[in-house]
Amino acid sequence: MAEMDNKELDKMLQAAFDASSKLYQERGFQRRVGFGKRPALVSVDLANAWTRPGNPFTCDQEKMDNEIIPSMQRLLKAFRAQNLPVVHVTTAYEITDRDAPFTDMGLWHNKIPVDVVDLADKDLWAIDSRIAPVEGEYTLLKKRASSFHGTELAGILRANDVDTILVTGVTACACVRQTICDGIADGFRPIAVREAIGDRVPGAVAWNLFDIDAKFGDVKSTDECVAYIDGLAGVAAAAE
Repeated sequence: MAEMDNKELDKMLQAAFDASSKLYQERGFQRRVGFGKRPALVSVDLANAWTRPGNPFTCDQEKMDNEIIPSMQRLLKAFRAQNLPVVHVTTAYEITDRDAPFTDMGLWHNKIPVDVVDLADKDLWAIDSRIAPVEGEYTLLKKRASSFHGTELAGILRANDVDTILVTGVTACACVRQTICDGIADGFRPIAVREAIGDRVPGAVAWNLFDIDAKFGDVKSTDECVAYIDGLAGVAAAAE
């Protein structure tokens, strides 16, 4: 029944997207930001608390295991082959007592259970072992939804001449979306990798990717992104 409901939801969403695309295009939306010259992979919250079962933040496990992780593995292979920047983003808090007079959770714990992601429990916020960082890759710890808000991310990317961010991870409706919105605001070209983005709620990925593609970044398939990365080797060779 759930599968049938999801299929019906997908049909309804696609019909809405088709109608909205016509309106958007008539009004000048859905323009292309395009790939730039030097990309970085920004992987948002693909840590155990989100990728593995049994946690409040656990995302759709079928999509995680069959689409997101395999897509990430392909992207990581391509980025590593070209020695391009990779940033693994995770979230955790040092003061998780909701009654504490001071906490690094800010006010967010009044909306969602961020208090469960305790910095002391590394297994929760560690990047999933299937896509674990290797030497030369950076793990960034954030406290808010966006990977940019209050972090060093923009400065690191600029210092490494990055102009394009390929964004993956979870969730489509929150941390991924906020990262993409802040990314374009900070002057980077955001590319959302379709198969490598997930959520907990049916329809959330499809809706947010449609809206992102209309307003904040380009949505591209894993195949398109890997082809772009692989093509950079030819460009570099021609420039020598």
